[in-house]
Amino acid sequence: MTPTAPELLIGCAAALVAVPNAEDAGVFTATRLRTVATLNVLVAQECANGSAARVWENAALRLLLVEAAERYGARFAEAASIDDGDLSLTALDGANARLRRLLICLHEAAEDAADHKLDRTILSLYCEMARRRELRLPGEKPAT
Repeated sequence: MTPTAPELLIGCAAALVAVPNAEDAGVFTATRLRTVATLNVLVAQECANGSAARVWENAALRLLLVEAAERYGARFAEAASIDDGDLSLTALDGANARLRRLLICLHEAAEDAADHKLDRTILSLYCEMARRRELRLPGEKPAT
């Protein structure tokens, strides 16, 4: 399971309102606060960039799948009809899940057909998708 931003923030709030036991004070409480702060930084990055990353990713997935439909079957053309909805993270993630399932099927078909060009295209897309969704810990330098 990948927690959503709201789920993470609810967890952070719960951690902050929990009164520590006397024996948990000190290092344990300080560590809890640092963990909550780190999660909040990561959630802030996700909120700032999450929609843009998903919109780009869904468009890239649609394009690849629709282009592959001619060679690998009409079921991949259905990607054109998978809509991003109201552009909320929930709607974008729903569309993304459907598109990714189709991409997995396409990748399997490309491997079965020994279509190395399409295989490399899909692998490159996976790398770019990961790069666009990357979150950085506080103090971490961007990857080059």
